[in-house]
Amino acid sequence: MPELVLRPAVPGDVSALTAVQLAARAQAAMPPGVHPPDEVRAHLAARLRDSECWVAETGGVVVGYARFTRTWLDDLYVDPTHEGTGVGSALLDVVKARHPDGFSLWVFEQNAAARAFYAAHGLLEREHTDGSENEERAPDLRMEWSPRTVGGSP
Repeated sequence: MPELVLRPAVPGDVSALTAVQLAARAQAAMPPGVHPPDEVRAHLAARLRDSECWVAETGGVVVGYARFTRTWLDDLYVDPTHEGTGVGSALLDVVKARHPDGFSLWVFEQNAAARAFYAAHGLLEREHTDGSENEERAPDLRMEWSPRTVGGSP
């Protein structure tokens, strides 16, 4: 496998980010997205202006990305053909390094694989909702990473 390269996203990456997100969501145990591809692309293009975003590339191809703000990890998607290869872990490590004081994220309750991934990386479940506040109207939960809770009690 070619070397994994992590780098900040640039506007020219938006199409690749869109493709990764759509492919990952289609394969994940989560509700279908409510936006068509052109709206996802427009949303990501706009968010690159007010969020930090890092991509993972192998062989010059974007295979995953993480988009985050100072306190929230908004997106972490890996192309399904690269799941289990360390791409998600590498991207999560970038987020932890960029925000060492901690951050939160939302994950769908039904997405057991994502929940297990985040738990294995030290995130704790903090809040469960009925989904009435998200676009998909599906139960979700807030997970949190904090250096204060890693390896210890909350």
